[in-house]
Amino acid sequence: MIRTATAADVPVIYAMIRELAAYEKSSDEVRVTEEQLHEALFGERPAVYAHVAEADDDGDGDGGRGRDREVVGFALWFLNFSTWRGVHGIYLEDLYVRPDRRGGGHGKALLTELARICVERGYERLEWSVLDWNAPAIDFYRSVGAVPMDEWTVNRLTDDALRKLGTSEPAG
Repeated sequence: MIRTATAADVPVIYAMIRELAAYEKSSDEVRVTEEQLHEALFGERPAVYAHVAEADDDGDGDGGRGRDREVVGFALWFLNFSTWRGVHGIYLEDLYVRPDRRGGGHGKALLTELARICVERGYERLEWSVLDWNAPAIDFYRSVGAVPMDEWTVNRLTDDALRKLGTSEPAG
Protein backbone atom coordinates (compact mmCIF):
# COMPACT_ATOMS: atom_id res chain seq x y z
CA MET A 1 0.00 0.00 0.00
CA ILE A 2 1.29 3.44 -0.98
CA ARG A 3 0.04 6.58 0.73
CA THR A 4 0.98 10.21 1.20
CA ALA A 5 3.24 10.61 4.22
CA THR A 6 1.85 12.22 7.36
CA ALA A 7 3.59 14.10 10.15
CA ALA A 8 3.52 10.87 12.18
CA ASP A 9 5.78 9.26 9.55
CA VAL A 10 8.63 11.75 10.01
CA PRO A 11 10.57 9.64 12.56
CA VAL A 12 10.55 6.52 10.37
CA ILE A 13 11.38 8.52 7.22
CA TYR A 14 14.24 10.14 9.12
CA ALA A 15 15.50 6.70 10.24
CA MET A 16 15.35 5.43 6.66
CA ILE A 17 17.23 8.49 5.39
CA ARG A 18 20.01 7.54 7.78
CA GLU A 19 19.86 3.90 6.59
CA LEU A 20 20.09 5.05 2.98
CA ALA A 21 23.07 7.27 3.76
CA ALA A 22 24.82 4.33 5.44
CA TYR A 23 24.15 2.15 2.38
CA GLU A 24 25.55 4.89 0.15
CA LYS A 25 28.63 5.17 2.39
CA SER A 26 27.77 8.78 3.25
CA SER A 27 26.51 8.70 6.84
CA ASP A 28 28.82 11.55 7.80
CA GLU A 29 27.06 13.84 5.31
CA VAL A 30 23.62 13.58 6.92
CA ARG A 31 22.91 16.83 8.75
CA VAL A 32 19.13 16.97 8.55
CA THR A 33 17.21 16.75 11.83
CA GLU A 34 13.74 15.35 12.33
CA GLU A 35 12.59 18.90 12.99
CA GLN A 36 13.99 20.15 9.67
CA LEU A 37 12.42 17.24 7.83
CA HIS A 38 9.07 17.92 9.48
CA GLU A 39 9.25 21.60 8.53
CA ALA A 40 10.21 20.81 4.92
CA LEU A 41 7.33 18.36 4.55
CA PHE A 42 4.61 19.90 6.70
CA GLY A 43 5.58 23.49 7.47
CA GLU A 44 3.78 26.61 6.35
CA ARG A 45 5.25 26.32 2.83
CA PRO A 46 6.21 22.69 2.16
CA ALA A 47 9.18 22.39 -0.17
CA VAL A 48 9.19 18.61 -0.54
CA TYR A 49 6.65 15.82 -0.56
CA ALA A 50 6.78 12.20 0.49
CA HIS A 51 4.95 8.96 -0.02
CA VAL A 52 5.44 5.84 2.05
CA ALA A 53 5.08 2.16 1.33
CA GLU A 54 3.37 0.11 4.00
CA ALA A 55 3.30 -3.64 4.45
CA ASP A 56 0.88 -5.82 6.38
CA ASP A 57 2.99 -7.65 8.94
CA ASP A 58 0.55 -9.74 10.87
CA GLY A 59 -0.55 -12.28 8.29
CA ASP A 60 -4.14 -12.09 9.54
CA GLY A 61 -5.48 -11.48 6.06
CA ASP A 62 -7.24 -8.23 6.90
CA GLY A 63 -5.40 -6.40 4.14
CA GLY A 64 -3.82 -4.11 6.68
CA ARG A 65 -7.07 -2.70 8.01
CA GLY A 66 -5.88 -3.40 11.52
CA ARG A 67 -2.95 -1.79 13.29
CA ASP A 68 -0.42 -4.14 11.81
CA ARG A 69 0.96 -1.97 9.03
CA GLU A 70 4.60 -0.99 9.01
CA VAL A 71 6.28 1.67 6.87
CA VAL A 72 8.92 -0.18 4.87
CA GLY A 73 9.94 2.40 2.29
CA PHE A 74 9.58 5.99 1.16
CA ALA A 75 9.92 8.33 -1.78
CA LEU A 76 10.85 11.95 -1.11
CA TRP A 77 10.40 14.33 -4.04
CA PHE A 78 9.96 17.91 -5.16
CA LEU A 79 8.88 19.77 -8.27
CA ASN A 80 11.31 20.84 -10.94
CA PHE A 81 10.64 22.68 -14.18
CA SER A 82 11.64 22.04 -17.76
CA THR A 83 12.29 25.21 -19.72
CA TRP A 84 12.28 23.11 -22.90
CA ARG A 85 8.90 21.50 -22.23
CA GLY A 86 7.38 24.40 -20.35
CA VAL A 87 5.94 22.27 -17.56
CA HIS A 88 6.81 20.97 -14.13
CA GLY A 89 8.17 17.54 -13.44
CA ILE A 90 9.05 15.54 -10.37
CA TYR A 91 12.59 15.16 -9.10
CA LEU A 92 12.87 12.08 -6.92
CA GLU A 93 15.43 12.92 -4.25
CA ASP A 94 15.31 9.58 -2.44
CA LEU A 95 13.66 6.23 -3.02
CA TYR A 96 14.38 3.69 -0.32
CA VAL A 97 12.96 0.34 0.71
CA ARG A 98 14.35 -1.43 3.73
CA PRO A 99 16.65 -4.29 2.69
CA ASP A 100 14.53 -7.04 4.23
CA ARG A 101 11.51 -5.77 2.24
CA ARG A 102 13.13 -5.44 -1.18
CA GLY A 103 11.74 -7.59 -3.94
CA GLY A 104 8.18 -7.20 -2.66
CA GLY A 105 7.15 -4.56 -5.18
CA HIS A 106 7.32 -1.59 -2.80
CA GLY A 107 9.88 0.37 -4.83
CA LYS A 108 7.97 -0.16 -8.05
CA ALA A 109 4.73 0.85 -6.33
CA LEU A 110 6.34 4.09 -5.10
CA LEU A 111 7.66 4.90 -8.58
CA THR A 112 4.30 4.02 -10.09
CA GLU A 113 2.57 6.47 -7.74
CA LEU A 114 4.95 9.27 -8.73
CA ALA A 115 4.44 8.45 -12.42
CA ARG A 116 0.67 8.53 -11.82
CA ILE A 117 1.00 12.00 -10.26
CA CYS A 118 3.01 13.17 -13.27
CA VAL A 119 0.41 11.90 -15.73
CA GLU A 120 -2.51 13.25 -13.70
CA ARG A 121 -0.99 16.73 -13.37
CA GLY A 122 0.48 17.00 -16.86
CA TYR A 123 4.09 16.81 -15.71
CA GLU A 124 6.33 15.45 -18.45
CA ARG A 125 9.36 14.21 -16.51
CA LEU A 126 10.16 12.02 -13.54
CA GLU A 127 13.89 12.24 -12.87
CA TRP A 128 16.40 11.08 -10.28
CA SER A 129 20.07 10.28 -9.81
CA VAL A 130 21.59 6.93 -8.95
CA LEU A 131 25.13 6.11 -7.88
CA ASP A 132 27.04 4.48 -10.72
CA TRP A 133 28.09 1.55 -8.50
CA ASN A 134 24.54 0.73 -7.35
CA ALA A 135 23.91 -2.06 -9.87
CA PRO A 136 20.72 -3.41 -8.19
CA ALA A 137 19.10 0.04 -8.34
CA ILE A 138 20.26 0.65 -11.91
CA ASP A 139 18.87 -2.71 -13.00
CA PHE A 140 15.58 -1.98 -11.23
CA TYR A 141 15.24 1.46 -12.83
CA ARG A 142 15.97 0.06 -16.29
CA SER A 143 13.35 -2.66 -15.72
CA VAL A 144 10.65 0.02 -15.43
CA GLY A 145 11.83 1.82 -18.57
CA ALA A 146 14.11 4.50 -17.12
CA VAL A 147 16.82 5.76 -19.45
CA PRO A 148 20.19 6.84 -18.02
CA MET A 149 21.23 10.34 -18.99
CA ASP A 150 24.82 9.36 -19.70
CA GLU A 151 25.68 12.57 -21.50
CA TRP A 152 24.79 14.71 -18.46
CA THR A 153 27.02 15.26 -15.44
CA VAL A 154 25.58 16.32 -12.12
CA ASN A 155 27.32 19.34 -10.59
CA ARG A 156 27.03 20.45 -6.98
CA LEU A 157 28.20 23.34 -4.82
CA THR A 158 28.25 22.75 -1.06
CA ASP A 159 29.96 23.89 2.10
CA ASP A 160 32.96 26.20 1.60
CA ALA A 161 32.67 26.41 -2.19
CA LEU A 162 29.00 27.41 -1.92
CA ARG A 163 29.72 30.00 0.77
CA LYS A 164 32.65 31.42 -1.20
CA LEU A 165 30.61 31.85 -4.36
CA GLY A 166 27.54 33.04 -2.48
CA THR A 167 29.40 35.78 -0.68
CA SER A 168 31.50 36.99 -3.61
CA GLU A 169 30.76 40.22 -5.43
CA PRO A 170 29.11 39.73 -8.82
CA ALA A 171 31.42 40.37 -11.75
CA GLY A 172 30.44 43.38 -13.51
